Amino acid sequence: MLTAPKSRRTALLAVGAIASLALAGCGGSSGSGGSGGDEKPIVGLITKTDTNPFFVKMKEGAQKAADAQGVTLQSFAGKQDGDNESQVQAIENLISAGAKGFLITPNDSKAIVPEIDKARQAGMLVVALDTPTDPASAVDATFATDNFQAGLLIGQWAKSKLGSGASSAKIAMLDLSPNGVSVDVGRDQGFLQGFGIDIADKARIGDESDPRIVGHDVTDGAEEGGRTAMENLLQKDPTINLVYTINEPAASGAYQALKAAGRDKDVTIVSVDGGCPGVQAVKGGQIGATSQQYPLKMAQQGVEAVANFAKDGTKPAPTSGKDFTDTGVTLITDQPQGGVDSKDTTFGAQNCWG
Repeated sequence: MLTAPKSRRTALLAVGAIASLALAGCGGSSGSGGSGGDEKPIVGLITKTDTNPFFVKMKEGAQKAADAQGVTLQSFAGKQDGDNESQVQAIENLISAGAKGFLITPNDSKAIVPEIDKARQAGMLVVALDTPTDPASAVDATFATDNFQAGLLIGQWAKSKLGSGASSAKIAMLDLSPNGVSVDVGRDQGFLQGFGIDIADKARIGDESDPRIVGHDVTDGAEEGGRTAMENLLQKDPTINLVYTINEPAASGAYQALKAAGRDKDVTIVSVDGGCPGVQAVKGGQIGATSQQYPLKMAQQGVEAVANFAKDGTKPAPTSGKDFTDTGVTLITDQPQGGVDSKDTTFGAQNCWG
């Protein structure tokens, strides 16, 4: 990461501090972070973007918790997925404002760590939401979906759904990116294990030798990427009958490609997210099953953690047996399979986001 000259950096920090104070004023705080008088403690929320419905719901949950806990929420976001610099500036702003802590969905799990270190040295509690930092110990706590479990559930469901045909399945794996981010690896490997495939190295994608896997392709978690990846894998093997997708936008693109090829009626798609459009796609039959996660809950629990820290210095403890706080995952399908816990799309719609 490039560093600005000292004089320019000092000016930028001053501007950031002024901007933070202005934001604090809008939120009902005079900007000291609640160190005295009747001022409310400041809690920050830094998301990857402010347009993705997942992060919109996260902000909703954070604001609801902030109101309940009597703290002031300051929200920031990257300009687009991968924008680390905006998140660095947001942390600078929060340090200047005297915030008690913040929640962050890191755009770059490694590059953001030095700035997080500065915040923690300043006495702030830092909580990662959804996406762990690298290393995970760079933050005080992580509130997230168990992505391996999310993948495991859709893998188990797919295996049961195919029945005797599972032994001769032709599987397309529509992943996120070539970078091997933890969310991508967890969901991919969980699905394969749930389906009964030897995943070799649990921390790697694509090192399996099972002939049922036609291939892996990347989607960037987007509809267009899902469509292109599905087209590529259909060219490799037009007999594909099971499609794993990293998320529901990728699943939507895959479905479009299958429909264009006349294969939408005889291919099963499984996914992860549980957003409202995805649940509707399950109800409509485009997706067979999806694992629903809960961004609102992540943000609510994260704000509560910072509020408790501001009150008495208490830090959150991880879920028993895990190195993070598991905010839950539920398999959503209208085609329940024996031995696989699930809820129907009515439940899914009541708990979806986006």
